[in-house]
Amino acid sequence: MTPPILVTGGTGRLGRHVVRRLRDAGSNVRVLSRRSREAEDGIRFLSGDLATGEGIKAAVEGVEAIVHLAGTAGSAKGDEDKARSLVRAASQAGAPHLVYISVVGADRIPVVSGVDRAMFGYFASKQAAEKVVEDSGLPWTTLRATQFHELMLLVAQQLAKLPVAPLPAGVRFQPIDADEVAARLVELSLDEPAGLVPDMGGPRVYSTAELFRGYLRASHRRRRPIVPVWLPGKAARAFREGANLAPEQAVGHRTWEEFLAERVS
Repeated sequence: MTPPILVTGGTGRLGRHVVRRLRDAGSNVRVLSRRSREAEDGIRFLSGDLATGEGIKAAVEGVEAIVHLAGTAGSAKGDEDKARSLVRAASQAGAPHLVYISVVGADRIPVVSGVDRAMFGYFASKQAAEKVVEDSGLPWTTLRATQFHELMLLVAQQLAKLPVAPLPAGVRFQPIDADEVAARLVELSLDEPAGLVPDMGGPRVYSTAELFRGYLRASHRRRRPIVPVWLPGKAARAFREGANLAPEQAVGHRTWEEFLAERVS
């Protein structure tokens, strides 16, 4: 049997796709989870916590590669510390190929003030984790992707509950399908370490109003008045200038409309 590939965050939104694709490719898959589970479909689940380091040494023992996805849900805290905990254990276990998922704009969104951090701290957290991976001494690959359709859907659902929708003025997004990102991550994990690879973006750039109105149409909800909100700070300015976009790397295929047709309509 081939050496295992460990997936952190393997039970999350992106992780489930990565685990399935690795299994379909014939890989020996381990999943690091905070809760113990019985093996299923040839996938071994190991209990561990990157925040405390508990169980990580056993999880990385003998692995050929690690696909590090834990912390991709939009949290502004913990990514750097989790990456450092993982790198420490992996370095002691050998030299596995470390594949990390980051976000487009991590290197271009300036998070310098309290206002910046309150709204866009996630980008600073991802960039800090990128640096941990890069400086780890391990063979590594980092992929930056734009926001997933599911995140846009969650925001739209919350806004639709309000009588008036406050939307950030001048901000655009380039949502991408999580399974398409998963396919690329699996490809990278089975290949040689490549450092920072080209960004991966969805097929189209949308204004926040286009995304929200598309959700209302697909879910057959009544229209909502939209109030543009001007966000302060350097990070917000960078967002308005498109620092979170990768139009030259619009390699995704599934559009927002296609996603909504399947998930909402």
